[in-house]
Amino acid sequence: MRRLVVLLLAALPLLAIAEPTVPALELVTSSSDGKTWSVSLQVLLLMTALTLLPSLALAATSFTRIVIVLAILRQAIGMPQTPPNQVLVGLALFLSFFVMGPVLDEVYANGVKPYMEGTIQLDAAASAAEKPLRAFMLGQVREPDLELFAGLAGHEEYATPEAVPMSVLLPSFMTSELKTAFQIGFLTFIPFLIIDLVVSSVLMSMGMMMLSPMLISLPFKIMLFVLVDGWSLVMGTLAASFAT
Repeated sequence: MRRLVVLLLAALPLLAIAEPTVPALELVTSSSDGKTWSVSLQVLLLMTALTLLPSLALAATSFTRIVIVLAILRQAIGMPQTPPNQVLVGLALFLSFFVMGPVLDEVYANGVKPYMEGTIQLDAAASAAEKPLRAFMLGQVREPDLELFAGLAGHEEYATPEAVPMSVLLPSFMTSELKTAFQIGFLTFIPFLIIDLVVSSVLMSMGMMMLSPMLISLPFKIMLFVLVDGWSLVMGTLAASFAT
């Protein structure tokens, strides 16, 4: 079951561009000279994968780190609703596709494509699809987090990275991603916090106690972010943070 879930996660973004080998609907003639439509197993697996896709996309890809950093950045600028959630999630999603592109290409070439061509069985395809995803997660996971969940599961030290079960690797990977996201978000927050402190100090020294510092600092933070080409810096830093 675990390998089937991994294969479905890897195959779903590529099913739209792959040539189907099994018809979605097949007209079957019954013994009573009637005809009925039969839904293929491929469509059934696809519909099952659609229900699991959101949680799997959060658990096994770079989406978690990216969306958290972008949310912290929006809060640091001082505009909690700008960009809107749809834009923020869209940025995180497509940047995740960019980061995960080489992994998905390897999954498709080694597991999904041979399986759809009928050259390998499901178990072999799932094993081949799992390897690049496992390598990606092991490259980002922190050793203390891995040891924590291994201890909670009652496992001893693993001899090889391939011996780490997905039930331990997935929560370890997500915990590591949360830590890394908050570290990057902290560094992103500092310049905007300095601007808020400076503006607040100036207003207090001038005796303008009734004027909100956030109202004055917001244009300066936006101007600073635009002048340093902030979106390119943030997106580039996020993409580069996954290099191993």
